[in-house]
Amino acid sequence: MVIDWLDKKEYPFTSKYFEINKQKLHYIDEGKGDVILFVHGTPSWSFDYRNIMLNLRNKYRCVAIDHIGFGLSDKPENYDYSTQNHCKTLEQFILEKQLNNITLVVHDFGGPIGLSFAINYPKLVKKLVILNSWLWSSAKDPHFVKFSKIIKSPLLPFLYRYFNFSARFVLPTTFGKNKLTKHILKQYTKPFANKTQRNGTVAFAKSLLNDQEWFQQLWEKRAAISDKPTLFIWGMKDPVIIPEYLDKFERGFSNSKILKLETSGHFPQEEEPENVTGAIQNFLNQNHQ
Repeated sequence: MVIDWLDKKEYPFTSKYFEINKQKLHYIDEGKGDVILFVHGTPSWSFDYRNIMLNLRNKYRCVAIDHIGFGLSDKPENYDYSTQNHCKTLEQFILEKQLNNITLVVHDFGGPIGLSFAINYPKLVKKLVILNSWLWSSAKDPHFVKFSKIIKSPLLPFLYRYFNFSARFVLPTTFGKNKLTKHILKQYTKPFANKTQRNGTVAFAKSLLNDQEWFQQLWEKRAAISDKPTLFIWGMKDPVIIPEYLDKFERGFSNSKILKLETSGHFPQEEEPENVTGAIQNFLNQNHQ
């Protein structure tokens, strides 16, 4: 399948597809060795990990999925785009592909989705790399309460569906010092070609309102993974997922290392790929208890 907007120089991977719920989930599987599994958030796709994978696939097997409704995966208009269903999809993918000894790299909504799998199948996950994410209820967090007023607006689904608001407008505002170029932004907006293909982003916005209790349940089950070797890579200029979230993660995960990127925003893997890659490489090379 030829995709005319896709920059194959930026994303020079071989596309593969996994059939699930009568839909095709796009993924890439590059290199050989221990598995590194990348799980993206919203409104992104495996593209945001491209520079990391290009540098790590020489030594590792790099696997990255696009959630249904995102990237190069199918985007049915009527589908269960709930965060919990994305969890089930990821679980089925990992189990059917028989992935194990996994280093799990998660970002944004990829955090609760990927870490939910790790909590349920801790023996399959060796190490964790967490970039600007969360794993608990933010319902009483003043920063989130303020932010949730925007999400509750009846205008939001309209803007997301008819103006591709999440990818075109919200995503660029979350960057720190290193802003997105128009060309790279196009790689994030083009997967959502028309209003029928944008329900995945709407559902993630709704999840922030409806799933806080579920996020908290995951946090309360974190003991299954809280002593695993964990690397936190954090863009400190993130206007959405603030540095206090990193502090909470650090308190909840006893075997962790931290890289703070002082000028990066919400997408450190896009803003500072060399630093992110180097940190992951060093982390994987270390022997952990």
